[in-house]
Parts: sequence; structure tokens; C-alpha cells
Amino acid sequence: MTDVLTVDDVGPDVLADLLRRYGLELAVQPDAADIKGSFWGDSEAGVVGRSVYVRPDTPVHSFLHESCHIVCMDGARRDALDRDAGGDDLEEAAVCYLQVLLADYLEGVGRERLMADMDRWGYSFRLGSTRAWFERDAEDAREFLLIHGLVDETGAPTFILRR
Repeated sequence: MTDVLTVDDVGPDVLADLLRRYGLELAVQPDAADIKGSFWGDSEAGVVGRSVYVRPDTPVHSFLHESCHIVCMDGARRDALDRDAGGDDLEEAAVCYLQVLLADYLEGVGRERLMADMDRWGYSFRLGSTRAWFERDAEDAREFLLIHGLVDETGAPTFILRR
């Protein structure tokens, strides 16, 4: 897939700074290397424990998605995490919602660009687009994030991991 922002476009330091706010680590793999912990393979981000693995060609939406899986899962799953984040449909929705929120904390990204990239990549929402889902069909995802203390009452990320 082309025309989506990549790690190289944004810069690994910017992504690492975001992860540090959660006490997580970014591990950049060499070009064309297999990405450790990648569920989907190719250029898709990988997760192992509290680390997110990427290459320069990894899409930013993939980096954010896998990072948000680490944030949204409970501590026991996080401690055993190696490639497959698991979780249920509600947690998956919360991951997608949080990745849109966190895009605003990445210089040069923002939620508008991220939602466009998610649509280009083929994320599938029943209202037809990421924006429509985010604005009109994601109440359950917001509630999940609020219940677990991952966003505050205003909807802003708290930068803590689910316990």
C-alpha cells in the first residue's frame, strides 16, 4: 500500500517520545528485515511485551495500532505479549479509537491524516469510513477507554497503561 505516512516520514524519535510517555519502548529494525512480533508480517508493526517493533517503511497507523494494543490490554496479557495482542471486539474498537486520539500527539500526523491513512489501508467500519465511525459510532470504545482510565472525562489520553 502506498501513500500512507511511514515511520521514516515522521521520524522514529517522534514515535519513541510518544511511547516513552507510556513507559514503552520503540525498536527500529533494519530495512527489509522481518519485524519482530509482527502478526501480519511485511511492514506491519510488531509487539513483544512493552516494546513496539517497526522498520522505516512501517505505516504510522500500524505503529499506533499495535502501540494502543499494549496500552489497552491488561497487565497479565501485556506481560505475556508476543505477537498476538488478542482481546475482544470492544477492546479492538478502543484500540482504533485511541490510535486516532494519539495521532494528534505526533507532529506531522494528526487525526485527519491518520483516519485517511486508515481508510486507504482498508480498515473496515460499518459506517463506511474511519471518520464516520469515530464521530458517530464509537461510544462503546470511548466508554471502554474511560472505564479503564486510558482517557479522562474530556476524552484526552491519560498516558497510563491499563492495569
